Amino acid sequence: MNDNNIDEIINVEPIVESDEGINEFIEVEMRTWKVAYFLNPHNIQFQPNDDIIVEVDRGQDIGSILHTSVRSKALDEMHKQGKIMSIIRNVTEGDISILTALNEREKLATDKFTEILDKYPFEMKLLDTVFQFDGNKVTFFFSAEGRIDFRIFVRELADIFKTRIELHQCTGRDEAKKLGGYGMCGNQFCCSIFMKRFNQVTIKMAKDQNLSGNLSKISGPCGRLLCCLHYEEDFYAEVSKDFPEMGEEIWIKNKKMYVFRNDLHTKTIHLTSETKEITSMSLSDFKEHQTNNKKQYKN
Repeated sequence: MNDNNIDEIINVEPIVESDEGINEFIEVEMRTWKVAYFLNPHNIQFQPNDDIIVEVDRGQDIGSILHTSVRSKALDEMHKQGKIMSIIRNVTEGDISILTALNEREKLATDKFTEILDKYPFEMKLLDTVFQFDGNKVTFFFSAEGRIDFRIFVRELADIFKTRIELHQCTGRDEAKKLGGYGMCGNQFCCSIFMKRFNQVTIKMAKDQNLSGNLSKISGPCGRLLCCLHYEEDFYAEVSKDFPEMGEEIWIKNKKMYVFRNDLHTKTIHLTSETKEITSMSLSDFKEHQTNNKKQYKN
């Protein structure tokens, strides 16, 4: 059993390919939406979106290729763990038939899970049911408030399904990814249409983009900060190097002013005084005043 969250935080790392142009490691997305790397022992030339059968713990599973490369940091982690799984072969027409039957089996398992759940006192929202391709395991993805002791519940599920049972408690972001929906921008959730991993989104990113005033306006239905704040962070981090820090002091017309907001797009500095007087100036004018202040201080 595994009731850990499936939230992932990644940083962009260099990718690794062999010197001979052979893709030794392949990045694969499983039907559980988990992304993993697999060894390509037969040196097969794969393309993104190819469906393949892979080796997994206690059996075989099916997945879809994301990239024919591997991040160097991920490769290091794989070697530390010791056991590296391999790609077995391409998917055949027979495998597609098996997968179709598996989808029907998952629908029946979902109904049975819900029926059994009604007998228990805890509240749990089933999000998805996924059978391993060989049928050796079924994973139920659910959301719930807090932790749940579902040991007896799992035993009953195991008796009924006669296979290994895994209950996976999801975060709000995982739930949004699996169920889908539309964001305030009018587009479908990024996580449900193209994002394969969750990036770390911090309040600092919101502050860098002058968006930290009302958290409810920069949070998604999952209750977490919008993933799109991560997209432009590099731009804001680079451009902001030319701007003063929040609270920085400067004398304007013999009056001490403090920086309270930088508008990176219009290159405008917003200032306030101790008496709450507010003024604005361009970045170039601000730098000129800084230079003059330094000269006066030296004199």
